[in-house]
Amino acid sequence: MDFKTNNRTPLATRKRHKVDLGKVTAYNHCLQLYRVPPTDTISLDEFEELAVERLKVLKAVETAGVRHAKGTENYDKVLEKEIRETKLKNAIFEKSTMEESEKQINRWKDHVSHFILRLAYCRSEELRSWFIKQEVDLFRFRFQKEHAESRSEFLAVNNLHYSPIDDDEIDRHLGDLEAAENKSAIVIKTIQHYKVHFTEALDLVRGRRVLVRRGFAYVPQDDLISILLTVYRMQLSHGLAVTARALPHLEEDGRLLPMLCGLSRRYVGQDYSNKKPVGEITADMIDMLSKKSFPLCMQQLHQALKSNHHLRHGGRQQYGLFLKGIGLSLEEAMKFWRGEFMKIMDSDQFDKRHSYNIRHNYGKEGKKTDYTPYGCLKIITTNAPAVGDFHGCPFKHSDADLLRQKVAGLGIARDGVDQVMQYAKGGHYQVACARVFELLHGSLGGIEDMEVSIHHPNQYFEESYKRLYKDNADKPSSTPNTPRGVKIVPASRSTPSSASQSASQPTSQGTPSSSANPSRVSSELSGFEEMDDDFNSTLVSMDDSYFEDKKN
Repeated sequence: MDFKTNNRTPLATRKRHKVDLGKVTAYNHCLQLYRVPPTDTISLDEFEELAVERLKVLKAVETAGVRHAKGTENYDKVLEKEIRETKLKNAIFEKSTMEESEKQINRWKDHVSHFILRLAYCRSEELRSWFIKQEVDLFRFRFQKEHAESRSEFLAVNNLHYSPIDDDEIDRHLGDLEAAENKSAIVIKTIQHYKVHFTEALDLVRGRRVLVRRGFAYVPQDDLISILLTVYRMQLSHGLAVTARALPHLEEDGRLLPMLCGLSRRYVGQDYSNKKPVGEITADMIDMLSKKSFPLCMQQLHQALKSNHHLRHGGRQQYGLFLKGIGLSLEEAMKFWRGEFMKIMDSDQFDKRHSYNIRHNYGKEGKKTDYTPYGCLKIITTNAPAVGDFHGCPFKHSDADLLRQKVAGLGIARDGVDQVMQYAKGGHYQVACARVFELLHGSLGGIEDMEVSIHHPNQYFEESYKRLYKDNADKPSSTPNTPRGVKIVPASRSTPSSASQSASQPTSQGTPSSSANPSRVSSELSGFEEMDDDFNSTLVSMDDSYFEDKKN
């Protein structure tokens, strides 16, 4: 495969590609076994974009497989929803109404993107194992989506001579098939069977799940996929080994190797460096938002800052860039950090030690780089916290007992805590975080709406903010800031005495609202009342004496 550095039209908007449309047999089927590498010429931009889009698909396959049994309705719904959000959706879900030229281009994208990731994931046994697992699961999902005629066509195109058995032959062996498959004759007649040489179905023969006659196994359609997956897995494993031996030759090209080496740890979600914030966020709102809309990693940092009035460099970077990403301006950030740090130091010390770093993160000092908030992969895989540090991912870096205590402290019931701990124990830290989000925020209707995939702390905040304040999510000017906190006080609590009482009793961290998921611990306060309490606790002037003066 050749690569050019010149700029070309972005992949998503290109109307034609160097697919030889005169040879429509180049890709005879939407499903491929990827036996022959591509020989096309593409630009580096296309190379990178195809790699990232394929990686998004495989990440979606991994997440769906962790949360649902493969092949179930929920698994199919979640995976299809995630794949349709990528630019490879038309390559994965090919429509029969597409023109032949469009089909060829989409199949080309599928072909090339697969081999690009082969280059990235052939470098170690761990990477190879992950890649094979996700690609095999993706193939299973796609094959099961195809209708019977398309499946037969796929077998013929790839020289897999698994012949469908006609009804007459089924009738001749019906009794033996009933005994082998432990199914009734009526059911067996409704299932398509294939004739496969027994050496290609050894697992099925060993488990006595199929009938064997004259060297051929009579394989039901549902079990045929296991044979195909075995063939595909062996071929893919061999292809990765061959690619690994050829990888040193890429060291001569300094453009590709850095990109390929960092691809497995690359964040493939939304860019939060220049994203428009959900609304105007001020320093006075951070306490309230931290209890309702911050992921656990940022709640941990916020609590440590409030307790110690200080964070080490790793914590300041992770938390500071997160606050920047949710919409905290430089002026408000200086106000926020100064308010905490000056409880243990004077103004001159704060200016000397910390002002420069805060301005630097906002691109106002040094080389004027506008730094990006950390994604989940970066938090999980780099700069592990030491003793006295509070940054990192709690689901990975916290002791199991401490993590259980933190999750339970959010107001999640025991069954929910057990689910979260199971994901964390299995190394699925982002899935554990997503499960916490679901338990805290509940469902807005349907599995597609309830389940989220968390790839970034700022994504967690954004999704939470939209659910809690969905009426104002698209109106930055209507962000629930300090004045709005006064306007939404319920009538039953509008008297001075009741307001004073609520101000003196701030809610506990993570207290759930009355509309939350039933698995959460119930609360006496509604979501609006909680926000009112959080707001009142920040009004230092509105204490009991203030209201007494108002009475007089």
